[in-house]
Amino acid sequence: MKRIAVFLGLLLLVAACSEEDPSIRVRNDLEVKANVQIKPGVGNTININDVAGGTISPEFNVLEGKWTAAASIQTGSDTPEIVFDVKNDYRYTVVIVNTDPPVLQVQSEQK
Repeated sequence: MKRIAVFLGLLLLVAACSEEDPSIRVRNDLEVKANVQIKPGVGNTININDVAGGTISPEFNVLEGKWTAAASIQTGSDTPEIVFDVKNDYRYTVVIVNTDPPVLQVQSEQK
C-alpha cells in the first residue's frame, strides 16, 4: 500500500509540473478580411488566412521562441508586423487593431 501511495504522489507531482504548449490565434478588429503569417525564428510558417472582420481565428499550438506576425489587409497596402516572444503555458492573441493605418498588438494570457 505504501508503494502505491508513493507512486500516486509522484504521478501527481509530475502531472502538476507539466507545461502546456503555447498557442497563437488572431483577432481581427477591422471590418474587412485579413491574412496573417506567423513565422518562428526557425521552422515552418503558419498562415492564418481569411480572418473575417470582428472574428477570432482558431488557436494553433506552437513552440517557445521568438515569432514574427505580419498581416495582409484585404483593402489596403499596409502590412503591419510585430515581433514577440512565446513561452509555454500562455495563449497569445495577435490583434489587428482598427487604426489608420492598422497596427498589430500581442496580448497574452496564462492557460
